[in-house]
Amino acid sequence: MTVLVCNDVPPAIRGHLKRWFIEPSPNVFVGTLNVRTFRKVRDFILRNAPKKFGMLVIASAPNCQGYEIERIGPTGYSGRIPVELSGIPLIAESWVDPDNQPF
Repeated sequence: MTVLVCNDVPPAIRGHLKRWFIEPSPNVFVGTLNVRTFRKVRDFILRNAPKKFGMLVIASAPNCQGYEIERIGPTGYSGRIPVELSGIPLIAESWVDPDNQPF
């Protein structure tokens, strides 16, 4: 399963995404794609998206959590950074000790 959370989606990209995904909420797309199709869709988006376009991708992956997180462009989630600790993908919001950050 793949979930895309997009910012400022142009109508052409929104229409393209609706070929493979449903849009249960504005700018949130959910679907199941094979790896090849997903890469083609992602490449199309990156080629045709405006500079201010941002996207958060959560996709199935063969790891311990069963998913991976990818952030493309400005996603509008200030202060939230995707990190991986011991092979586990997480979203970091803030750190108690700023000198001990994994990124």
